[in-house]
Amino acid sequence: MAFAGKTALVTGAASGLGRLAALRFLAAGVAVAALDRDEQNLATLAEAPNVRGKLRTFPCDVSDFERVRAIVDEVEATLGPIDRVVHAAGIMPGAPLLDHDPERTKQIMRVNYEGTVNVTHATLPRMLSRGRGDFIVFGSVAGEALTPKLGAYCASKAAVNAYVEVLAHENRGKGVRIHLACPPMVDTPLLQQSLGTSGPKSLHTAVERKMLAKPDQVLDAIEAAIERGQTVSHPIAMAKWLHAMRRIAPGVLWRIIEGAER
Repeated sequence: MAFAGKTALVTGAASGLGRLAALRFLAAGVAVAALDRDEQNLATLAEAPNVRGKLRTFPCDVSDFERVRAIVDEVEATLGPIDRVVHAAGIMPGAPLLDHDPERTKQIMRVNYEGTVNVTHATLPRMLSRGRGDFIVFGSVAGEALTPKLGAYCASKAAVNAYVEVLAHENRGKGVRIHLACPPMVDTPLLQQSLGTSGPKSLHTAVERKMLAKPDQVLDAIEAAIERGQTVSHPIAMAKWLHAMRRIAPGVLWRIIEGAER
């Protein structure tokens, strides 16, 4: 782990990549503030083996800025200055865009994009004032390689990708490592939100053919990228390939994606 701090704040900590990141910190003796809307699964973090760090859990919807800010105030008062933020909270229901209720589409943007803005404003200025720390946000290659029946999610992640990349360049050289991670489809419970709705056929195919990225591999690749000083990473070969195809041959990529849906 490319981290030697004492306190970490993790959003989306009840499951998936956020949970794995929180467990890694706790096993290393790091104090963790774990945020998630899922109170039941959040509580089970303390029951995991090898938990050596202090754990504070906070039920939280990241689209509520005042709640996020109040939690950060409490964390810094009780656990100490936040040395690393891992923002992994997000939702991914699937459906053709015109089949989504407009409010549902806007909710995806509120949680995924506005949640990123909220976490950023609640934590990053403090880290910059101290001149140290790591600020890691999970965007997605889905914000580049667009997919039918995931349009709302793709739009939200495209916004996250742009926001964090600009943020990193605006604050370069100020002591905080700001990193945007753009993984491909990862084998986490987040996928069930799409699989359980009208998500893309390609996602079902990826599950059946065991093509999903492994969470451990994704986190390992991100740590290596941070140590290399990268602002943006596309962990795992599939994400790198999708990123390259979107830049070099977007028409070909669309034909491949649409063919998978047929």
